[in-house]
Parts: sequence; C-alpha cells; structure tokens
Amino acid sequence: MRMYDIIQKKRDGKELTREEINFFIDGYTKGDIPDYQMSALLMAIYLKKMTKQETVNLTNAMVNSGEKVDLSSIKGIKVDKHSTGGVGDKTTLALGPMVAACGLPVVKMSGRGLGHTGGTLDKLDSIRGFNTDISKDNFVKIVNNINICIGGQTTNIAPADKKIYSLRDVTATVDDISLIASSVMSKKIASGADAIVLDVKVGSGAFMKDEESAFELAQEMVDIGENVGRRSVAIVTNMDEPLGYSVGNSLEVKEAIDILKNEGPKDLLELCLTLGSYMLLLGQKVSSFDEGKKKLIEVLENGKALEKLKELVKLQDGDISYIEDTSKLPMASHVLAVTSDKEGYIEKINAEQIGKCALELGAGRETKESKIDLSAGIVLSKKVNDKINKGETLAFIHSNDIEKAEKVIKKLKDIIKISDKEITNKKLIYGVIDKNKKILY
Repeated sequence: MRMYDIIQKKRDGKELTREEINFFIDGYTKGDIPDYQMSALLMAIYLKKMTKQETVNLTNAMVNSGEKVDLSSIKGIKVDKHSTGGVGDKTTLALGPMVAACGLPVVKMSGRGLGHTGGTLDKLDSIRGFNTDISKDNFVKIVNNINICIGGQTTNIAPADKKIYSLRDVTATVDDISLIASSVMSKKIASGADAIVLDVKVGSGAFMKDEESAFELAQEMVDIGENVGRRSVAIVTNMDEPLGYSVGNSLEVKEAIDILKNEGPKDLLELCLTLGSYMLLLGQKVSSFDEGKKKLIEVLENGKALEKLKELVKLQDGDISYIEDTSKLPMASHVLAVTSDKEGYIEKINAEQIGKCALELGAGRETKESKIDLSAGIVLSKKVNDKINKGETLAFIHSNDIEKAEKVIKKLKDIIKISDKEITNKKLIYGVIDKNKKILY
C-alpha cells in the first residue's frame, strides 16, 4: 500500500477503505509518512469530504493510535460531557457535581485553554492545591467513592489526532466536519466513558458560526458515538454572547459555585439542567427529561450538589475553604467599571471579542507556553435584551495591569451594542440530536 495512491484516490473523490485509513494513521503517527504527504491528503479530504463510514473508520483509527482508558472497574454507567468550546463556559464545574449528587458516575478528562476559550483545568488552578494530575487507579477510586473525578488528559490519548491537528492548523484544513468530529470523538471514546453528552456551541464565540454547520457537526458526532457503541446525545447551544456573566478563571469558578448555591445566572443554570437531564437519561438514572431536571433542582435546593463539589476538591487535594469562602480565590488588584454612554437595550455582546479582551488582560494564553493570570477577566453586568441607562455599569474589568484594563474599557464600549428596541428572539438552546431524532427548540 502506498500513500501516493491513497492521496490520489481521495483527490478523485473516491471512498477510502478502513485498511487505507488505518495505514495512513498508523504510518503518520509512527513518522513513516512525511508531513507533505499528510498535508496533501488532508486537503483532499477537505475538498472532497468523507462519507459517514470513512469518518467512523478515521475515528477508530485515531482511537487505536494510543492508549485506551479502561474504566470498567467503575460501578455503573459512566457518562462524560464535552463542550466544543466557548467564552465563559464554566459548565463542567457546576454540572459535574450536580449530576454526581444524583448518583451517576461522571468521568471527566479535561484540557487546558488556548486562545480566547478557557480550559477547565486552568479554572481549577484557582483552587489552591487542586490536583488534576491523577493516576488511572486513583481516578477510578475517586469516582467509585463520590461519583466524580476531573483529571487531565494523558499524553497518549489519541496521539494521531494531536499530530494531525497541528498539521491541520497550519494547512487551512481545520474546519471540515469529518475532521472535527473524528478529532473530538476519538479523544472521548479513548477516555473510556460509556455515554457522551455533547454541548455543540454555535455563534460568534464558537468554532461553528452558523446553526446549519453546528447541527451537521452534532449529527456527525452522535453517529460516530452510536456506531462504536457509546450512547450519545448532542445539544446545540448559543455562544453569540458569553455564558453567564463572568469570563476569566477564578471569576468563573466563583460563578459555578454560585450555581451550586442556587444563586447563579439563569442561562448557565438552564444549560446545566438541560445537559444534566440528558446525562441522567443516558445513565439510566431517570426515565424522562423532566424527571432528570427535577432531580437536579432537588440537589441544588438541598445543598447536596455543593457538598459534592467540596468532596471532589478535598479528594483531589484542594483547599475546600476556597469553596466555602470565594473571596480566597485569586483577586485582581484593579477592578474598573465600564459605563454606558447611552440608554436602551443590550442588542449584542460579541462573545469572541469579549474572549479576546479577557485574553488581552491575561486570562488566556496566546501560546501553550504563556502564563495565565488566574485573577484577570471581565464580569458583565448586563446580558442581551437587558435594559441599560446612561451612566449605568455595563461590565467590570478585573486586571493587574491598569494600562491593559484602560485599553479594554474602550474596546468593550464598541463590542457591547445598544439598541433603542428590545430584542425578542434570544434563544439559549437551538435543538437536540440523539440517535433517533432531531428536536428543534
């Protein structure tokens, strides 16, 4: 078998066999196939597309390129949640303890952020001592004890994906549905969960900018999961404005704790209840979506979800006093208010631009080597459709660099659009896809 023939076959729009896909994944991972040939194949895939069967075979080949985590010693159906990335997305920190408090094992292997979207592991660094470098045996032990553990992804999970993604990033082949879906699902499948709930973001702050593409990606990922025997559901959600009010690591941790105190923002709560209800359904802890939602509300109201977070922090070597007293979380030396120059209704808050402003303040990393300022970020005072008066606060900037903060103030006044008219078509959840149907909200 020759790489030249595989490139030519895909260039001509023909379907690759499982053996051909295994050949180039194995060869490229081992270093036998050079970058220039893999780049040519990626461009052929980007231009000619892949069939559903090719996408499944590509995913399986990437899963088999490295370690597959065996979590069979964890009791019960193990469920994972994955977000395609957004701004202010601290969902895992609130949702995980909520679902675990309902008795369902939550196995979460997370990553660090790059660019304007934050990573769960970075946020958890705000809690003194919290350890995400967990051995597999300890991971299993913690989940069997309290139904949840959040660890970092091991370096040998789907190494083919890591190598190919680096190449896609510099060859303009990132935004292909099959390549995105196989990249996400190979890591999820290799991580060992029995069922996967996918939060597919769409909008200015997301990778997918339009609904049609987001639903297409959601369907592709669900099909892959079901094809390899993992129950999968995808929820397509709005990322035109940041989720919740806070953007920045310690600020987002505080907001997640607020949710667990039953005091958090409505949109973040709605998303947690929706994703959590589907997790409980896939985990066979409830028989209906409404029953799942009721259970989740119950563990918020009786305090069990908050206690579950404390258990998680304690077992992963963190200081639970940071949960009990959020003023201990990293705090910036400067907090500056951004005020409105006019009266009206908030028409638009571009999530991507807000994320880039937070990045400028130090809340994210430009490169993998960049150091993050855990205290930096932005806390919005208003959401889309809210009424605003002249002179009223639009947002607060948290920064340890006054010059950077003042630059961001000017940018935020342009990013947050104010209209004379109220917005009526705001929506958080666009729809749900499972193996049988597509439900539009």
